[in-house]
Amino acid sequence: MSSSLSFRLSRGVLSTISPPIPHAKSWGLEYKPTKTRPLLDMSQGVPGTPPSDVLLDALSYSSSSRGSSGYCHVLGEPTLRSAFAKEMKTVYGPDMDVTQDDIAITAGCNMAFVATMMCLADAGDEVVLPVPWYFNHQMSLNLLGIKTVPLYTRVNEGFLPSTSDCENLINPRTKAIALVTPNNPTGAIYSPDLISRFAELAQKHKIALVLDETYRDFVDTMPPHNLFSPFHTEVSKPSSLWRSNVIHLFSFSKSYCFPGHRLGLIAASPHLLKHVTTTLDCLQICAPRPPQLALASPGLLPILRQSIQAGAQSLKTRHDIFHKHLPPGWTIGSQGGYFAFVKHPFVGIPAITLCQRLAEELGVLVLPMQFFCDDNVGPDLESLGQSKKDWERWIRFSVANVSDDMVKQVCGRLHECEQHLGWNVE
Repeated sequence: MSSSLSFRLSRGVLSTISPPIPHAKSWGLEYKPTKTRPLLDMSQGVPGTPPSDVLLDALSYSSSSRGSSGYCHVLGEPTLRSAFAKEMKTVYGPDMDVTQDDIAITAGCNMAFVATMMCLADAGDEVVLPVPWYFNHQMSLNLLGIKTVPLYTRVNEGFLPSTSDCENLINPRTKAIALVTPNNPTGAIYSPDLISRFAELAQKHKIALVLDETYRDFVDTMPPHNLFSPFHTEVSKPSSLWRSNVIHLFSFSKSYCFPGHRLGLIAASPHLLKHVTTTLDCLQICAPRPPQLALASPGLLPILRQSIQAGAQSLKTRHDIFHKHLPPGWTIGSQGGYFAFVKHPFVGIPAITLCQRLAEELGVLVLPMQFFCDDNVGPDLESLGQSKKDWERWIRFSVANVSDDMVKQVCGRLHECEQHLGWNVE
């Protein structure tokens, strides 16, 4: 390993928790499960159900096809890019202005983020991330030598980011604002108005707005935003400003329930995608071809929309169950998509301490706030009128990869933990 890479890895979260999910799962290895008390894992945002049968059949056929073993275009199968541009109309409206030429298929959404950032920023440049942040975004920026600028959200505002706070962080080194909605880790759902205001802010400062919408299919109201909608003027044809600075990211893993097949997506201007092509050619050559061919099967995406909607309804029901059965004193700060963000009731106990004991002693695996922010959060929080000790009591629960009954079991063990741990409660 080169000295420069060693130095880069020695900074920030990578030196202590690398990466967070395996770190947390190591706690679960200490638990001794039984038939009646299995390990209950709500740590990772993965689908809890398999792909639909029709998609599995398409995957089987495409995997056995002789033509599926070769390379495809760096930006993905043209048939899938075209079909998915049409599919996006079911989410963003029939007038949505995204075409095949605006779409790149990547090997997962994390790859989409990395490739995007490699095209937007150089080492030493800055990208604004709301905090709590998705740790893979922060770790990716760290590996690239790009400075992460934390945009702290407020607990009493449901962990929604503020455009005015964000504008105070922008300087000549700022290249992008990166948002995730519905949010990972908090589950907070950004309104169309809030997203539009961030797009306007980015446009004002001539920087990119990178919008990760991995969980967009799991919200009650559609469309999630109106950035892709064309507008009319008296002197021009319908047009859309979004290509000037908006970059949309998407993951097929959640909506289509096949994370192991690693498909993600970038929607951006064809001009940016020229640079993305070079980057992806160096990183991956092309995304896995069989799942692309499967999803591009004629008429398949409209059929799969039905299973996506059924999955979203099941997830909503599970959120309701979690809310209903959560013990008194455990406070939900925000909830949506795959996640619920919850404040535990134990006074003066950091969430990371509690989460380790929950996993090792009670068989409940969840992730603490400390995985979603820097260690040195104190001064910045206090400047916003927030307490670091209260901030450190928040926990992410993923309700997606467990059954309804398992959600109830988790809540039951949270009831137990107050007596088991013997700590003072608020």
